[in-house]
Amino acid sequence: MNKKVIIIGLILAVAVGGGFFYRSINLKSSGGEPAEKKEADTRVEKAGSKDEGKEQKDKKDPSSVKMTAEVQKQNGVVVAPANKQRMGGVISVTGKVEANADRIAHVSPRISGKIVAVRASLGDSVSAGQALATLDSVELGEALGRYHQSRTKLALAQSNMDRIKHLVEKKIAARKDILLAETDFKTAQTELHTDEERLSLYGVSRSDLKGEDHKKPFLPVRSPIGGIITEKHAIVGELSDPSKSLYTVADLSTVWVLVDIHEKDLAKVHKGQAAIVSVSAFLDQKLKGRITYIADLVDEATRTVKARVAVANPGRKLKPEMFATVELTLPADAAAVLSVPEEALQDVDGNKVIFVVDDKGVEFEPRKVQPGRTAGGMVEIISGLKEGERYAIKGAFILKSELKKGELEG
Repeated sequence: MNKKVIIIGLILAVAVGGGFFYRSINLKSSGGEPAEKKEADTRVEKAGSKDEGKEQKDKKDPSSVKMTAEVQKQNGVVVAPANKQRMGGVISVTGKVEANADRIAHVSPRISGKIVAVRASLGDSVSAGQALATLDSVELGEALGRYHQSRTKLALAQSNMDRIKHLVEKKIAARKDILLAETDFKTAQTELHTDEERLSLYGVSRSDLKGEDHKKPFLPVRSPIGGIITEKHAIVGELSDPSKSLYTVADLSTVWVLVDIHEKDLAKVHKGQAAIVSVSAFLDQKLKGRITYIADLVDEATRTVKARVAVANPGRKLKPEMFATVELTLPADAAAVLSVPEEALQDVDGNKVIFVVDDKGVEFEPRKVQPGRTAGGMVEIISGLKEGERYAIKGAFILKSELKKGELEG
């Protein structure tokens, strides 16, 4: 009996010890947690990672812009293949904008008088022949008096000549009388013509002299050219004379940019050479011009030569006294290089990019490129673009805006 009890006790002790040993091994392998719990947590973690990856994929920023051919046409997006061309060098100089001296007029009266009306003010646009002010002149009154006397004298001479011709035909008057009458008529005619010319020089037109109204007209002061009034000195009630300028009118449809050319660059510059002008106020606009004058003297202090660039000024954006940057394009004498228009190059996140289109022509990818020198509105592309690849030569800014819009929506 005692042996059976001892054997049963030993069996129970071995069973209990085996259970503790198995449990301790499982705890070590799972970091102190049951294996079933760890497996369940692993399944949950994997499911969470999958959902998170899907969410991140859905929120991923777009890296391209899709635009159909019709929308491209509406937005002015033009696509062309990249090609190589010879680029000339550029001389960059600074200058100052001035009004075209050949299109400036100082307006003053032709005779002395008192200003009775002012019809234009500073900054007004005026046309050629437009009356800017009106004068009351004693000298004009005297000239008008002589003109009316000449008209009366001519009428009398005409009447006398016709009467004598009639008498000669009836053989009542002698032939010498008709010759004398014709001489008087010619003299009166010449005097009237002289008075009309004098009034015309004063600014009174023939239409102002027609009719029987002998009222003394006021003298209009007219602008000889069309343009903008840049100075005004006319004040009602003041006396004026030909030595006093009442207005300054400038035609700013074209302006001059005076630049300094370094002595070492003189051999590369010539009259008629093309130039591109830009100002800090409108950096996105490049205005085309040409050199119209190169001075013959070198400044001793700066060792430069003055040159003048004539530039068309649409919208009068170039203002006199503005500082300008002028790029003088040199002839292309180097090997052809891959180049694109300046407007095709855009800044995206601090990088210079070009929008390259796919084979279908609807998806534009912003391609990072390395630009080189610039000349004549073209930029050399050192790397990032291959010859023959199609890209947006126009409308790149629209594509950039759409790209940023997509990023914000993402």
